[in-house]
Amino acid sequence: MRLLEEWYRHETRDYDEEFVHREPNEEMMFYRYVASGNIEAVRENCKAHRFMDSSGVGVLSRDPIQNMKYHFVVGTALIARTCAEEGMGTEMAFRLSDFYIQKLDYITTLKDIENLHVKMVMDYTRRMKVAHQNAGFSRPINSCMNYIYAHIKERITIEDLAEHTHNSASYISRLFKEELGISASDYIRKAKIETSKNLLRYSEYSLIDIANYLSFSSQSHFIQVFQKEVGMTPKKYRELYFSTFWKSGSDEAESKEEQTAGDSVPSQD
Repeated sequence: MRLLEEWYRHETRDYDEEFVHREPNEEMMFYRYVASGNIEAVRENCKAHRFMDSSGVGVLSRDPIQNMKYHFVVGTALIARTCAEEGMGTEMAFRLSDFYIQKLDYITTLKDIENLHVKMVMDYTRRMKVAHQNAGFSRPINSCMNYIYAHIKERITIEDLAEHTHNSASYISRLFKEELGISASDYIRKAKIETSKNLLRYSEYSLIDIANYLSFSSQSHFIQVFQKEVGMTPKKYRELYFSTFWKSGSDEAESKEEQTAGDSVPSQD
């Protein structure tokens, strides 16, 4: 009964202080960046010191050091689960989580907590980047996939890939067909659509913003390509899946997405 009374007092205090937690979309997208192996996006987040930004973040302890340690534990656990769901071995994901969380025992400053957080998220991200690459692919194809990933915002052509790998366009085209079973342009399109799905789910960018961000010729072209690839319009996709994250909490939504989207992710497994 005492805990219940304390809870109501706690709720009243927070209400009086007009504290509002930040929207989870940015945090969810960050976890997706880690799980997808997007090193550049994760590095930019770290440079912006987003982990240490306390605005809109709950207070888990009145002690600043302990508070950040608790947030570290929560974040690491969520990243481990996300990475396990996205292809990292479950045992590896959680053993890595245990390793970094145990390191907190020896840390006594906020700066050291942030440094450990950077090392942790970059470690997971690099491992996930490797996990998404298939060792059976040739070096030119792996190089092309990395180039596409790094330049997803740009208009990418087969000539760009050929120049990047120091090969002819015809040779790169043949490798895509032989190793991936699709053309280079199809792979690029699928990669852009996959990125757009994350933006639709975890951001509030408008359709025109997403179309421009991914260098589609127009919003209507983006909508046309998205509908052909996913089986529904971007607007409908956002209505169904906006902010859905954990499979345990959104099994129905995930199941619907698998049925409608099919195997739309460019295979790197």
